[in-house]
Amino acid sequence: MMILDWQIGAKMDLEINEIDENTNYTEGDFVVYPAHGVGHVLGIEKTEIGGSLLDLVKVRFDNDRMTLRIPVNKAASSGLRKLSSKKRMEEAIHTLKGKAKVRKIMWSRRAQEYETKINSGNLIWVAEVVRDLHRGENQADQSYSERQMYQAALERLAGEFAAIEDIDKNSATVKLEGIMKAA
Repeated sequence: MMILDWQIGAKMDLEINEIDENTNYTEGDFVVYPAHGVGHVLGIEKTEIGGSLLDLVKVRFDNDRMTLRIPVNKAASSGLRKLSSKKRMEEAIHTLKGKAKVRKIMWSRRAQEYETKINSGNLIWVAEVVRDLHRGENQADQSYSERQMYQAALERLAGEFAAIEDIDKNSATVKLEGIMKAA
């Protein structure tokens, strides 16, 4: 198991406290962190860093087998957010049903833009990447890097879709691919 801490060398107070209502995070809630996708809040833990006591949101990402600790006062600015609403997911699904918009620029430039969108944490942007990189049965095959990027975007979208719909991630992936195939 890998543990990433906001501050290396932090002296850990292993006691995990119930989450303060002012943080807007509740133990057990699903949250989204842009660089890692969907995780669940384990709690708030107090940690001494540089002589100051900080409250850290402790988030577990089962898919990556990783725990992340983020200062409560930096959670929003770091991109940590609550799970999207069903309405927002419907907007993302509407985006998936749209026509792919592939710009005629070099792949390296498009790849950089796609990577930025995937790591933004913005559900609609992730859906755009999935839509634009999806290949139907009658379309040309993707390059290795296109497939990798498509899988990364689909995994992020499916993770949030699964949490919102309360289904497993594999079922969410199948449903999302079915929606694109039907479009």
